[in-house]
Amino acid sequence: MTSSTDGPLFTPTRLGAIEVRNRIAMAPLTRNRAIEGRVPNPLAIEYYQQRASAGLIIAEATQISPMGQGYLDTPGIYSQAQIDAWRSVTAAVHARGGRIVLQLWHVGRISHTSLLPDGQAPVAPSALPAKAKTFTAKGFEDVSAPRALALDEIPGIIQDYRQAARNAITAGFDGVEVHAANGYLIDQFLRDGSNQRTDAYGGSIENRTRLLDEVVRAVAAEIGADRTGVRLSPVTPANDAHDSEPQPLFERAVERLDAIGGLAFIHVIEGATGGPRDNIAFDYATLRAKFRGPWIANNGYAKDTAADAIASGYADMIAFGRAYIANPDLVERLRLGVALSDLDPNTLYGGGSHGYTDYPSVSG
Repeated sequence: MTSSTDGPLFTPTRLGAIEVRNRIAMAPLTRNRAIEGRVPNPLAIEYYQQRASAGLIIAEATQISPMGQGYLDTPGIYSQAQIDAWRSVTAAVHARGGRIVLQLWHVGRISHTSLLPDGQAPVAPSALPAKAKTFTAKGFEDVSAPRALALDEIPGIIQDYRQAARNAITAGFDGVEVHAANGYLIDQFLRDGSNQRTDAYGGSIENRTRLLDEVVRAVAAEIGADRTGVRLSPVTPANDAHDSEPQPLFERAVERLDAIGGLAFIHVIEGATGGPRDNIAFDYATLRAKFRGPWIANNGYAKDTAADAIASGYADMIAFGRAYIANPDLVERLRLGVALSDLDPNTLYGGGSHGYTDYPSVSG
């Protein structure tokens, strides 16, 4: 008979080159606390170190270039100052025995001219404005109309991902997660609701999955497939993401990722991001069967359902998002069966230590 301290959630495993001590991952959480130069706030050192008992921390979405930014005060990984600041974060997590990867982010059309260099328009697969809002110096505003990327600009985007991955390793991260979810740039290329291109990156599913394949291959070639993960969200409506046939689209996307060989993990948001798991019918088991590597499942899991997913072999880890904001010691709370603290929604985005590093742990 197993006790609450030695259930499947608390066993070690391996994600490619990354050894993790339990099956609980901290999902990436945008907190909008970067300082001048899109540099991580020094408070991030304590914030992530407090959560280092997670088997894997997936650090907040971090833009790969100035044009990749979509929200006020989100950090980057393209300048030396950013690399240096992130190095202090990774050192603090490693000092507690934790493992941490960085989520590489280009928002595409989910941005605003006030956030981009020289007030430029956001870039996207097609010049289709999203029905979405972003967070600017004025608060929440409608996103700006994008322009379509020219074909000859796409290699530069891929190179930005490659360089950002190298910078992340230089900053001490154990790997990266390519953000291909939640209606951001790569996801925009995947979906026929945002991609109306007629060149090699649009039209057929094969063409719409091309950028995902090329970015992940470039990152894997730069830092190793075994340190490269990918996040997908097949049926989320986040940021005006939609597709007429998500099942065959994402099955082919996962087949192409599997063909790269040896990726550290795929991380899938099931259902609507932060919302219902059953918003659109989707067969996640079939999707999972198409990938031979480690699988991280996310969205709406509780301790029992998470343990069942691990025990059945469906998933290798379960990622928790919002629960990690108010529960820096989430692993211990789940282990002991202690009630979870509630987050303060007024301190989610921006601000200082309040609602960021001052949530208590069960040990005081």
